[in-house]
Amino acid sequence: MDPRIGIFDSGIGGLTIAAAIRQALPAERLLYFGDNAHVPYGERTAGEIIAFSTAITEALLAKGCRSIVVACNTASSAALNALRAQFPHVPFVGMEPAVKPAVEHTRTGVVGVLATRATVESKALADVVERFAHGVEVIRQACPGLAAHIDAGHLDEPEVEVLLRNWIEPMLERNIDALVLGCTHYPLVRPLIEKIAGPGVRVIEPAAAIARRLGQLLHQHGLAAPPGAQGGLACWTSGEPGRFGPVLEQLGLDAGSVRKGWWQEDGSLKL
Repeated sequence: MDPRIGIFDSGIGGLTIAAAIRQALPAERLLYFGDNAHVPYGERTAGEIIAFSTAITEALLAKGCRSIVVACNTASSAALNALRAQFPHVPFVGMEPAVKPAVEHTRTGVVGVLATRATVESKALADVVERFAHGVEVIRQACPGLAAHIDAGHLDEPEVEVLLRNWIEPMLERNIDALVLGCTHYPLVRPLIEKIAGPGVRVIEPAAAIARRLGQLLHQHGLAAPPGAQGGLACWTSGEPGRFGPVLEQLGLDAGSVRKGWWQEDGSLKL
Protein backbone atom coordinates (compact mmCIF):
# COMPACT_ATOMS: atom_id res chain seq x y z
CA MET A 1 0.00 0.00 0.00
CA ASP A 2 1.36 3.39 -0.98
CA PRO A 3 0.51 5.59 2.02
CA ARG A 4 -0.67 9.16 1.64
CA ILE A 5 -1.23 10.20 5.25
CA GLY A 6 1.18 9.54 8.11
CA ILE A 7 -0.13 9.36 11.67
CA PHE A 8 2.02 9.02 14.76
CA ASP A 9 1.72 8.84 18.52
CA SER A 10 3.87 7.76 21.45
CA GLY A 11 2.03 4.43 21.42
CA ILE A 12 -1.36 2.93 20.65
CA GLY A 13 -3.49 5.92 21.71
CA GLY A 14 -3.39 7.62 18.33
CA LEU A 15 -5.25 4.65 16.88
CA THR A 16 -8.37 6.36 18.24
CA ILE A 17 -7.61 9.18 15.79
CA ALA A 18 -6.81 6.73 12.98
CA ALA A 19 -10.22 5.09 13.51
CA ALA A 20 -12.00 8.44 13.15
CA ILE A 21 -10.02 9.22 9.99
CA ARG A 22 -10.79 5.80 8.48
CA GLN A 23 -14.49 6.41 9.11
CA ALA A 24 -14.54 9.99 7.80
CA LEU A 25 -12.08 9.54 4.89
CA PRO A 26 -12.39 5.89 3.78
CA ALA A 27 -10.58 6.51 0.46
CA GLU A 28 -7.36 7.61 2.16
CA ARG A 29 -4.37 5.33 2.68
CA LEU A 30 -2.94 5.69 6.17
CA LEU A 31 0.39 4.73 7.71
CA TYR A 32 0.34 4.70 11.51
CA PHE A 33 3.46 4.65 13.67
CA GLY A 34 3.35 4.08 17.43
CA ASP A 35 6.60 4.92 19.20
CA ASN A 36 5.99 2.36 21.92
CA ALA A 37 9.73 2.12 22.63
CA HIS A 38 9.57 5.64 24.08
CA VAL A 39 6.08 5.70 25.61
CA PRO A 40 4.95 7.75 27.46
CA TYR A 41 5.96 11.07 25.90
CA GLY A 42 4.28 12.87 28.78
CA GLU A 43 7.23 12.08 31.04
CA ARG A 44 9.86 13.15 28.44
CA THR A 45 11.61 16.50 27.99
CA ALA A 46 10.55 18.85 25.20
CA GLY A 47 13.91 18.31 23.51
CA GLU A 48 13.44 14.54 23.46
CA ILE A 49 9.90 14.85 22.09
CA ILE A 50 11.02 17.21 19.32
CA ALA A 51 13.85 14.83 18.36
CA PHE A 52 11.54 11.79 18.27
CA SER A 53 8.84 13.68 16.33
CA THR A 54 11.33 14.99 13.76
CA ALA A 55 12.81 11.54 13.11
CA ILE A 56 9.33 9.98 12.85
CA THR A 57 8.22 12.66 10.39
CA GLU A 58 11.30 12.04 8.23
CA ALA A 59 10.59 8.29 8.24
CA LEU A 60 6.93 8.78 7.30
CA LEU A 61 7.83 11.16 4.47
CA ALA A 62 10.41 8.65 3.22
CA LYS A 63 7.60 6.06 3.02
CA GLY A 64 5.63 8.36 0.72
CA CYS A 65 3.34 10.20 3.14
CA ARG A 66 2.27 13.64 1.93
CA SER A 67 0.65 14.94 5.10
CA ILE A 68 1.17 14.16 8.79
CA VAL A 69 -1.24 13.88 11.69
CA VAL A 70 0.46 14.30 15.07
CA ALA A 71 -2.05 12.12 16.93
CA CYS A 72 -0.51 12.85 20.32
CA ASN A 73 -1.39 15.81 22.52
CA THR A 74 2.02 15.85 24.18
CA ALA A 75 3.93 15.81 20.88
CA SER A 76 1.61 18.44 19.43
CA SER A 77 2.21 20.73 22.41
CA ALA A 78 5.99 20.24 22.41
CA ALA A 79 6.92 19.70 18.77
CA LEU A 80 4.27 20.87 16.29
CA ASN A 81 5.68 24.37 15.80
CA ALA A 82 9.17 22.94 15.30
CA LEU A 83 7.87 20.40 12.76
CA ARG A 84 6.05 23.05 10.77
CA ALA A 85 9.19 25.19 10.70
CA GLN A 86 11.43 22.31 9.61
CA PHE A 87 9.00 20.85 7.04
CA PRO A 88 7.19 23.91 5.64
CA HIS A 89 5.94 22.02 2.56
CA VAL A 90 4.12 19.38 4.65
CA PRO A 91 0.53 19.92 5.88
CA PHE A 92 0.40 18.97 9.57
CA VAL A 93 -2.64 18.40 11.76
CA GLY A 94 -2.01 18.46 15.48
CA MET A 95 -4.02 17.80 18.61
CA GLU A 96 -5.54 20.49 20.77
CA PRO A 97 -7.42 19.78 24.01
CA ALA A 98 -11.15 20.17 23.27
CA VAL A 99 -11.64 23.01 25.75
CA LYS A 100 -13.77 25.06 23.33
CA PRO A 101 -16.69 22.56 23.03
CA ALA A 102 -16.51 21.88 26.77
CA VAL A 103 -16.85 25.60 27.52
CA GLU A 104 -19.67 25.96 24.99
CA HIS A 105 -21.74 23.20 26.62
CA THR A 106 -21.10 23.76 30.34
CA ARG A 107 -23.99 24.82 32.52
CA THR A 108 -22.15 24.79 35.83
CA GLY A 109 -19.27 26.95 34.57
CA VAL A 110 -16.69 24.34 35.62
CA VAL A 111 -15.00 21.87 33.24
CA GLY A 112 -12.15 19.41 33.70
CA VAL A 113 -9.22 18.34 31.55
CA LEU A 114 -7.38 15.02 31.96
CA ALA A 115 -3.96 15.05 30.28
CA THR A 116 -0.31 14.09 30.64
CA ARG A 117 1.89 16.22 32.86
CA ALA A 118 3.63 17.70 29.80
CA THR A 119 0.30 18.79 28.28
CA VAL A 120 -1.04 20.19 31.57
CA GLU A 121 2.09 22.30 31.95
CA SER A 122 2.26 23.31 28.28
CA LYS A 123 1.84 26.77 26.82
CA ALA A 124 -0.46 25.20 24.21
CA LEU A 125 -3.08 24.26 26.81
CA ALA A 126 -2.68 27.59 28.60
CA ASP A 127 -3.29 29.37 25.30
CA VAL A 128 -6.43 27.34 24.56
CA VAL A 129 -7.82 28.10 28.02
CA GLU A 130 -7.02 31.79 27.59
CA ARG A 131 -8.71 31.91 24.17
CA PHE A 132 -11.92 30.07 24.99
CA ALA A 133 -12.57 29.74 28.72
CA HIS A 134 -13.88 33.23 29.41
CA GLY A 135 -15.76 33.09 32.71
CA VAL A 136 -15.41 29.30 32.93
CA GLU A 137 -13.18 27.51 35.43
CA VAL A 138 -10.96 24.88 33.79
CA ILE A 139 -9.53 22.28 36.21
CA ARG A 140 -6.38 20.79 34.68
CA GLN A 141 -5.44 17.36 36.05
CA ALA A 142 -2.20 15.59 35.16
CA CYS A 143 -2.51 11.80 34.99
CA PRO A 144 1.03 10.41 35.39
CA GLY A 145 1.29 6.77 34.39
CA LEU A 146 -2.15 6.45 32.81
CA ALA A 147 -0.94 6.42 29.19
CA ALA A 148 1.67 3.79 30.07
CA HIS A 149 -0.99 1.59 31.74
CA ILE A 150 -3.21 1.87 28.68
CA ASP A 151 -0.33 1.19 26.30
CA ALA A 152 0.43 -1.98 28.27
CA GLY A 153 -3.17 -3.13 27.76
CA HIS A 154 -4.29 -2.52 31.35
CA LEU A 155 -7.72 -1.20 30.40
CA ASP A 156 -9.92 -2.84 33.04
CA GLU A 157 -7.56 -3.40 35.94
CA PRO A 158 -8.57 -2.20 39.43
CA GLU A 159 -5.40 -0.08 39.70
CA VAL A 160 -6.46 2.00 36.69
CA GLU A 161 -9.91 2.58 38.18
CA VAL A 162 -8.35 3.69 41.47
CA LEU A 163 -6.11 6.17 39.65
CA LEU A 164 -9.01 7.57 37.64
CA ARG A 165 -11.21 7.92 40.72
CA ASN A 166 -8.45 9.81 42.53
CA TRP A 167 -8.28 12.28 39.65
CA ILE A 168 -11.95 12.58 38.68
CA GLU A 169 -13.80 12.52 42.02
CA PRO A 170 -12.22 15.79 43.29
CA MET A 171 -13.37 17.40 40.03
CA LEU A 172 -16.90 16.13 40.61
CA GLU A 173 -16.83 17.71 44.06
CA ARG A 174 -16.11 21.03 42.30
CA ASN A 175 -19.19 20.51 40.08
CA ILE A 176 -17.71 19.86 36.64
CA ASP A 177 -20.25 18.96 33.97
CA ALA A 178 -17.77 18.41 31.11
CA LEU A 179 -14.55 16.41 31.06
CA VAL A 180 -12.01 16.78 28.25
CA LEU A 181 -9.79 13.80 27.38
CA GLY A 182 -6.53 15.58 26.61
CA CYS A 183 -4.53 12.51 25.55
CA THR A 184 -5.34 10.21 22.64
CA HIS A 185 -4.78 7.17 24.85
CA TYR A 186 -7.58 8.07 27.25
CA PRO A 187 -10.59 7.29 24.97
CA LEU A 188 -9.53 3.65 25.21
CA VAL A 189 -10.72 3.72 28.84
CA ARG A 190 -13.67 6.01 28.13
CA PRO A 191 -16.27 3.54 29.47
CA LEU A 192 -14.47 3.51 32.82
CA ILE A 193 -14.15 7.30 32.83
CA GLU A 194 -17.87 7.67 32.05
CA LYS A 195 -18.78 5.22 34.82
CA ILE A 196 -16.82 7.26 37.38
CA ALA A 197 -17.95 10.67 36.07
CA GLY A 198 -21.62 9.70 35.90
CA PRO A 199 -24.39 10.67 33.47
CA GLY A 200 -24.28 14.35 34.43
CA VAL A 201 -20.80 14.85 32.95
CA ARG A 202 -20.22 15.08 29.23
CA VAL A 203 -16.96 13.37 28.20
CA ILE A 204 -15.35 15.07 25.20
CA GLU A 205 -12.64 13.84 22.85
CA PRO A 206 -11.47 15.50 19.62
CA ALA A 207 -11.10 12.55 17.20
CA ALA A 208 -14.01 13.43 14.90
CA ALA A 209 -12.97 17.09 14.77
CA ILE A 210 -9.40 16.10 13.86
CA ALA A 211 -10.69 13.92 11.01
CA ARG A 212 -12.80 16.82 9.68
CA ARG A 213 -9.84 19.19 9.89
CA LEU A 214 -7.64 16.73 8.00
CA GLY A 215 -10.25 16.40 5.25
CA GLN A 216 -10.37 20.18 4.85
CA LEU A 217 -6.58 20.42 4.73
CA LEU A 218 -6.27 17.67 2.11
CA HIS A 219 -8.75 19.43 -0.18
CA GLN A 220 -7.08 22.77 0.42
CA HIS A 221 -3.70 21.37 -0.68
CA GLY A 222 -5.06 19.22 -3.50
CA LEU A 223 -4.02 16.02 -1.71
CA ALA A 224 -7.37 14.31 -1.23
CA ALA A 225 -7.77 10.82 -2.67
CA PRO A 226 -10.15 10.60 -5.63
CA PRO A 227 -13.69 9.43 -4.80
CA GLY A 228 -13.96 5.65 -4.84
CA ALA A 229 -10.26 5.09 -4.22
CA GLN A 230 -9.29 2.09 -2.11
CA GLY A 231 -8.21 3.30 1.32
CA GLY A 232 -6.50 1.31 4.03
CA LEU A 233 -4.37 1.31 7.16
CA ALA A 234 -0.87 -0.04 7.76
CA CYS A 235 0.64 0.00 11.26
CA TRP A 236 4.23 0.12 12.46
CA THR A 237 5.62 0.24 16.00
CA SER A 238 8.98 0.60 17.68
CA GLY A 239 7.69 -1.67 20.44
CA GLU A 240 5.92 -5.02 20.56
CA PRO A 241 3.65 -5.50 17.50
CA GLY A 242 1.41 -7.93 19.42
CA ARG A 243 0.19 -5.09 21.64
CA PHE A 244 -1.76 -3.61 18.74
CA GLY A 245 -4.11 -6.51 18.10
CA PRO A 246 -6.62 -6.01 20.95
CA VAL A 247 -6.82 -2.25 20.38
CA LEU A 248 -7.28 -2.60 16.61
CA GLU A 249 -10.08 -5.09 17.32
CA GLN A 250 -11.66 -2.80 19.93
CA LEU A 251 -11.68 0.09 17.44
CA GLY A 252 -12.89 -2.06 14.51
CA LEU A 253 -9.75 -1.43 12.47
CA ASP A 254 -8.25 -3.82 9.92
CA ALA A 255 -4.53 -3.17 9.55
CA GLY A 256 -3.17 -6.58 8.62
CA SER A 257 0.08 -7.53 10.35
CA VAL A 258 1.72 -4.81 12.43
CA ARG A 259 5.33 -4.21 11.39
CA LYS A 260 8.37 -3.38 13.49
CA GLY A 261 10.34 -0.15 13.09
CA TRP A 262 13.80 0.33 14.52
CA TRP A 263 15.49 3.32 16.11
CA GLN A 264 19.06 3.72 14.85
CA GLU A 265 22.11 4.79 16.85
CA ASP A 266 22.17 8.16 15.06
CA GLY A 267 18.63 8.89 16.28
CA SER A 268 16.93 8.16 12.96
CA LEU A 269 14.00 5.78 12.54
CA LYS A 270 13.99 2.92 10.04
CA LEU A 271 10.61 1.74 8.75
